Amino acid sequence: MSTATPSRPMVGIFWMLVTGLCFVGVNALVKTVGSRLPATEAAFIRYCLGAIWLLPLLGAMRKDRVTPKLFFQFGARGLCHAIGVGLWFFAMTRIPIAEVTAINYLSPVYVTLGAALFLGEKLAKRRIAAVVVALIGGMIILRPGLREVDIGHWAMMLAAFVFGGSYLLAKVLVDKTNPALVNGMLAVWVSIALAPMAMSVWITPTWTELALLAGVGLLATTGHFTMTLAFAAAPVAVTQPVTYLQLVWATMLGVLVFGEPMDVWVVVGGAVVLASVTFISLREAQLKRRAITPVSGATKI
Repeated sequence: MSTATPSRPMVGIFWMLVTGLCFVGVNALVKTVGSRLPATEAAFIRYCLGAIWLLPLLGAMRKDRVTPKLFFQFGARGLCHAIGVGLWFFAMTRIPIAEVTAINYLSPVYVTLGAALFLGEKLAKRRIAAVVVALIGGMIILRPGLREVDIGHWAMMLAAFVFGGSYLLAKVLVDKTNPALVNGMLAVWVSIALAPMAMSVWITPTWTELALLAGVGLLATTGHFTMTLAFAAAPVAVTQPVTYLQLVWATMLGVLVFGEPMDVWVVVGGAVVLASVTFISLREAQLKRRAITPVSGATKI
């Protein structure tokens, strides 16, 4: 008799919809915070306040012993993620929410390439083709030569790349210790890595800014939790396409709330990238290999 948990696709889709709303809420709050606070300071405050929501995990975090090698890997991931978070906050102050969301879809593609280079994952012809298609989607979003590419675009491109590296390190770490410790150490090390950068440009935040950044931490933590519920209820192949709605919601939010122009090519390019990521995820599921490619959003802050 099979003991596998039965798939519940509608439940999985529901939780992934909630996840998408949480991450779009994160974008909205960060956009509301604005650019008065330096990006590194805003990111530092977000992670310090966000650590409060991880307090229930303390018991689980203390179960595993941290070896010197694990300690180094936690630190490396924290530094990597801190750079990505700082770049992400900066990009949010420079370019529309829809473009930040669409460019972030490239992160799983970088993870696929990194897994081939560093984790020994094989890149079959179909997966190589999917990666190329995703990069074409990225060019559709940026359209270099056809419009001015802002420094915010380059910051977000680099952020997606760095988030991919952070995710790869997370995949290595969860094979060695429990997920609670991995998540908890991320909050600790990102805060440590951002602290000197934040202190060097410190501007005293207002109570409103503190409240907004605390909300960012709560929504981000909730989003990762509901994403886990979605994975438990249904295969990634079912839930992955739902993440495209994040781009739709982000576009609507930018246009209706923040008065940002709607760029159809960003939506098209984002769809191309996500279709590629979905194909890669489907191939991993069909081959029953250990999943490497994260869903869009798994690499977020």
